[in-house]
Amino acid sequence: MKVASIFQDFLNLIYPSCCEACGMLLVVGERVLCTSCRYKLPRTNYWLQKGNPVEQMFWGRVPVVNACSLFFMGKGSSYRKLLHKLKYSNKPQIGVALGRLLGNELARAADYADVEFIVPIPLHAKRQRKRGYNQSEKIAIGISQATGKPLLTSVVFRQRYNETQTKKTREERWSNVSDIFALRPNAETLLAGKHILLVDDVLTTGSTIEACAVAMLKGASCRISVATLAVAK
Repeated sequence: MKVASIFQDFLNLIYPSCCEACGMLLVVGERVLCTSCRYKLPRTNYWLQKGNPVEQMFWGRVPVVNACSLFFMGKGSSYRKLLHKLKYSNKPQIGVALGRLLGNELARAADYADVEFIVPIPLHAKRQRKRGYNQSEKIAIGISQATGKPLLTSVVFRQRYNETQTKKTREERWSNVSDIFALRPNAETLLAGKHILLVDDVLTTGSTIEACAVAMLKGASCRISVATLAVAK
């Protein structure tokens, strides 16, 4: 352990780690975000509030047990840049670290205590090969590490490739994702009667999560809650 610690300290001298939000050098014990940026993270605290605005986004669209996001994502915010780095700059460690922060909050929230499985929103295989990983899965890994809840990554899949949701209207977003998700064989048996936490990176209109939840509820008699890292402000 001492040798590993010394080696890591040596690497940090040559390749110093910086906060992914503000760019300041990280000190011993800090990972991905500095202590200051963690403190300033604009948390929603929606996991403590039943009927919160994130949950309301799904009312009348798809039945969810609970729904929340870790932080607000404002235009030009340094935390918005975090999500861009996670998706487009090959930095999956951001997803795992922020997922742990979200998981720590959910672990203390009574409404999420009976969640049995964590399921990330899947990427199409073509997009995942291009990106190298599924950012929602990295977030889900962090949540799983913090909560101890098992991760399921092969129960639902995208059955067709769709365009990016960026800059689309609410109606265009729904049209773009409608019927793109499907359950894999035997998933119905695995999910039956279970409380599933569906995980994604950003909640804008909720169309992607809605489409995935609809596919899961259509194929399996389960209950679904939702958690995302950010919600558009």
